[in-house]
Order: sequence, then C-alpha cells, then structure tokens
Amino acid sequence: MKYSWRATQETMRLHPPAPGAWRQCIADISYSGYTIPKGWKACWVSFSTHMNPEHFPDPDKFDPSRFEGSGPPPYTFVPFGGGPRMCPGNEYARMVILVFLHNVAKHFKWSLVDADEKIAADPIPRPTNGLPLNLRPHSNE
Repeated sequence: MKYSWRATQETMRLHPPAPGAWRQCIADISYSGYTIPKGWKACWVSFSTHMNPEHFPDPDKFDPSRFEGSGPPPYTFVPFGGGPRMCPGNEYARMVILVFLHNVAKHFKWSLVDADEKIAADPIPRPTNGLPLNLRPHSNE
C-alpha cells in the first residue's frame, strides 16, 4: 500500500489535519528583521511550510511521487508535528487511514455527489457540505 500512503501524505500536505501549533520562545529569536522576545508565543502554520516551493516544486499540484524514496527533507512535511512534540497517534492514524482506504477500494465503487465542493479552513480544512459520496458495492462477478 505504498502508493496509497504516498497519496494520503500528499493529501495531508495540501490539506493538513492540524493548522499549526503555538510554541513559547525559550530565547530571543530574530527572523526576517523582527525580534521575538524570550517568553513570547509564536504560531507556526503547517500550510505555509507544506506549500514552500523550495521544498515542494509546483506546490499546488497533487503529486504523490514527492514522497518516493527518502521523501521531503525533515521538518518540511509535518502533518502530525515533529520532534519531541510529534503526535503520539501518528502511526495509529496511518493504520486507520490505510485500512479504511483498503476496504473502500476493495468493496465499493464510489463517486462524489458534488465534484466541485469547496474546502473551507475553519481552522481545520473541511468540505463545505461534508463531502457526500455515492457508494455502490462491487458486483460479485
């Protein structure tokens, strides 16, 4: 299920499951001519990281091949966070996603009810109408 996972990763790159995180600065930080004092909180936004063309050429394009081989550099793709504060459920989420995809693909033909449905960030990306699907069992040929 390597391709399924790559497609899932690319989906999470384009629509991260978490919008970002707040972190408290443990030292003064200078960034782009600004100083963020020690003790202040900074908000990191995963979408801006995942859409950086330096690490993801043509960032608006859906391209699961980005995750072949060693994939993107560390801390450029972080749908579950990174480092010591990484989500402890990331491998469980991976298993659930892959089992779900396997069962839907194996047992059903599916299509979107509204192929033009929009995604709204509120603050987590969500389909505006709940992404209704038409599911039809595969025939037992």
